[in-house]
Amino acid sequence: MSIIVFGSLNMDLVAQVSHLPEPGETLLGSGFATIPGGKGANQAVAAARLGAPTAMAGCVGDDGFGLLLCESLQASGVATDLVLVHAGPSGVALINVDEVGENQIVVVPGANAKVAVTDVERLPLGHEASILLMQFEIPLAAVQAAAKRSADCCVIVDPAPARSDLPPEFYGLVDILTPNQTEASQLTGLQVTGVTTAMEAAQVLRQRGAATVIVKLGSQGAVVSSQSEVFHVPAFQIEAVDTVAAGDSFNGGLAVALWEGKSLRAAVEWASAVAALAVMKAGAQSSMPTRKQVEAFLRQHPTGDS
Repeated sequence: MSIIVFGSLNMDLVAQVSHLPEPGETLLGSGFATIPGGKGANQAVAAARLGAPTAMAGCVGDDGFGLLLCESLQASGVATDLVLVHAGPSGVALINVDEVGENQIVVVPGANAKVAVTDVERLPLGHEASILLMQFEIPLAAVQAAAKRSADCCVIVDPAPARSDLPPEFYGLVDILTPNQTEASQLTGLQVTGVTTAMEAAQVLRQRGAATVIVKLGSQGAVVSSQSEVFHVPAFQIEAVDTVAAGDSFNGGLAVALWEGKSLRAAVEWASAVAALAVMKAGAQSSMPTRKQVEAFLRQHPTGDS
């Protein structure tokens, strides 16, 4: 059994800046890099580097970026047989990162917008896969169709970017919903500022039908709400360099931990360690840690269940 990531592949065009620009402001950057990314591909790389058999499903363009995106996945051990090539450009993300690691991201979908409901039929759900990990950088109709076909899988959805057009029945198809602080606010209309308000937002999302909700709070950790328990997992105290892939590394780590049979609490603690290591390095896929690195980190920063 394996993990299938159904989602986006983007080339990240990353500029290092002194501060995030205001509207109309022009900045001189201090650095630039072209880095394979996309929330789907990032999460697939995170899972594969942690040792789980992982397959990526999605679309790239027939440009140079598309080839590089697939090669990057393969180099990390991700199977790309389910990645289709469409005529036209691949997806790109324009990213500004400031001196304290905060970021601004603009995503241009490119080939990601061509992912279709019919592509879901190619996914070996319930046969070869036990975890289906998805995001919202591909068309919602395809995400919903995959969730409907995944009765035998654990469906994890990272609702990024957050959408205001989610049909009510969508939540009931999701086993684990993992919004960050901003996305939880956008989905619920509540102002999520910390642990207490995150618990309130998680409860709203569970009432809509999501079986389990994990609200990622960055330096404040994560709040988990399921039918049987509600708890807070504090963040590891580290110095962040680049938060671009924080949520993606967390989701990849969560998928691997659950695939291995860890308890929900232990899985969230493991995912938090993966995210902590990822934000200590620059880049998206290039910052994803290996299993050995996570295990060494947890020996130095032990938690209750890890």
